[in-house]
Amino acid sequence: MTDSVLLRPWTGPYGGVPPWDRVRPEDFTAAFDEAIKMAQADIDAIATQADPPTFANTVVAMEDAGKTLDRLDAIFGVYSSNLNVGPIPDIERVIAPKLAAHSDRIYQNEKLFHRLQYIFENELESLQPAEQRLIDDLYKTFVRRGAKLDSGEKAQLSQINAQLARLFTDFSQNVLDDEKKYVTWVTDETDLAGLPSSVIASMKRAAEERGKADQWAVTNTRSSMDPVLTYADNRKLREQVWRTYYNRCDNGDDNDNNALITEILALRLKRANLLGYPTHAHWRLESTMAKTPEATEALMNQVWEKAVGRVHEEVADMQQIADAEAAKSGDKITIEPWDYRYYAEKVRKAKYDLDLGEVKPYLQLEKLREGMFWVAGELFGFQFKAVTDVPVFHPDVRVWEVTDKSGEHVGLWYFDPFAREGKRSGAWMTAYRVQQNIDQPITPIVSNNSNFVKGGEGEVVLISWDDAVTLFHEFGHALHGLSSSVRYPSQAGTSVARDYVEFPSQILEHWLETPEILQRFCLHYETNEPLPQSLIDKIEKASTFNQGFATVEYLASAIVDMKLHTSDQTQIDPDEFEKTTLASIGMPDELPMRHRTPHFMHIFSSDSYSAGYYSYLWADALTADAAEMFEQAGSYYDPVVSGKLRDHVFSVGDTIDPAEGFRRFRGRDVDTSALMRKRGFSD
Repeated sequence: MTDSVLLRPWTGPYGGVPPWDRVRPEDFTAAFDEAIKMAQADIDAIATQADPPTFANTVVAMEDAGKTLDRLDAIFGVYSSNLNVGPIPDIERVIAPKLAAHSDRIYQNEKLFHRLQYIFENELESLQPAEQRLIDDLYKTFVRRGAKLDSGEKAQLSQINAQLARLFTDFSQNVLDDEKKYVTWVTDETDLAGLPSSVIASMKRAAEERGKADQWAVTNTRSSMDPVLTYADNRKLREQVWRTYYNRCDNGDDNDNNALITEILALRLKRANLLGYPTHAHWRLESTMAKTPEATEALMNQVWEKAVGRVHEEVADMQQIADAEAAKSGDKITIEPWDYRYYAEKVRKAKYDLDLGEVKPYLQLEKLREGMFWVAGELFGFQFKAVTDVPVFHPDVRVWEVTDKSGEHVGLWYFDPFAREGKRSGAWMTAYRVQQNIDQPITPIVSNNSNFVKGGEGEVVLISWDDAVTLFHEFGHALHGLSSSVRYPSQAGTSVARDYVEFPSQILEHWLETPEILQRFCLHYETNEPLPQSLIDKIEKASTFNQGFATVEYLASAIVDMKLHTSDQTQIDPDEFEKTTLASIGMPDELPMRHRTPHFMHIFSSDSYSAGYYSYLWADALTADAAEMFEQAGSYYDPVVSGKLRDHVFSVGDTIDPAEGFRRFRGRDVDTSALMRKRGFSD
């Protein structure tokens, strides 16, 4: 395998690019075996060297170790997320435990840890601030990962981590399978009344692709579910689609995730206790801005009561419209979760004379992408040029070179916008290579991935307002990676605290609503006319509309996540725990949590967002305060404020404490009352 393209340095332009055109999936397992062996050799060489430990020969050497494995992991990550078909699920089940075991061998390496401990205890004061932060984080991470355990405890920890790696993979594959397996079929076109023609056309194409050209298919993903729940007049269809989507992996079949969740939670608690923490949440939060579960709960509780109160107001408005309709039709209904989006649109129309269906013809995917590029140019001086001299992993993927004002190469941006079988749902950013500058400048390669419904040949792809917000959000993550200007890769780009990483992405959402974007890039797909000022005014007036739904839907998931991971129960029944928790906090019956526990990928497909889904709210407190700084300056394109955003947030990575970075940007600590004002809860 040593000559495999999967193990060789990337070649080609732009400092080398992933060799997507030469990847053979059947080579992954053997390649990982070899790459792990090479990475272990790098670590052993650092740990066993005869020279006394220094920052250069230990910490910097670790930053440069395992590069072959890093490249391979980046390639396989795209296969597991974007191309999870054929042999990939089985390969992932084999690889995940091996990677977990390799990680444990690093963190449990006594000789390596003693070198880091010496540097931490003896060299810290002589280092530069970024280097101090790097060794401080590295040393404490080793401790959190079991470096101080005895040999028996280390073996037990490794066993737990291996089991969790298998369970995470099984959980993810089950969600993918349920999204693929369950389809809502419509045989009578009259059942589609109320849906936009573009949505009906996409449903027809989805059915044709599945061999049922005479029907219409609603696939089991959010991008397909949302428009049905928002626009379909057929209430039975809305309910069927809602139940199919929200019951993913909770159907008592082979893909049911409840038993896996019980096991994951028990293992996480056992691991936390082994490492000296009362719960998994205490272990996970120690290195975040929040530090403790109590701090996250304080912020969530601050928002929850007002958000629930707003939901009751929203439901009352909906019920009034439903009752008025019943007076004419005789079909009396009580608002249910599958009615919320549908009647919310009716209320929006009644209260603000705003129909987002009227806005959608102006939301062309390609024009919005151009708008994002323009924003990146105005804020950071970036220019984007489409390139075709690099391989891609799917025909839908396109690539742009990013340069700065002087024309210097900054990095590459890959865009994979459309849903397909084997691609996980949702939207996300990935870094194939992070920026670094140890011996020579290495530029970043980042990607944005979405699940928009692809149009027919030559057909303009229109997206919803919510999808446009998400598009800008994920591009914010990409700009965070592209703006990075640090020395060490583990401090680059988005490698920051979990509850800070969403700040740069959430702040970028605000630029979608600026007049410059709405007037220059929101153009009608047929007439090329800009979004009328009358509609822009209505969008602005309705900016806090439906915030009860949006906030409660999200917060319910964040609260359940935190309750699950602060529990000391060793055998949790996920469905019962979810039901009991929601009842205890007064969850309104008329809407669900955004991610029900059996398919909550954020917290059960890995450890990354476990006890961390609160992060979006925590970061939004920073976002709301930062947005007000731009508003006080008179423009979201103010060069002084955008310069501070670049210099103190987007470019610094993890070289400084995030709270200090925010202070340098804002001139003070965060004012959390801005969050309440943003959501319309400040009265």
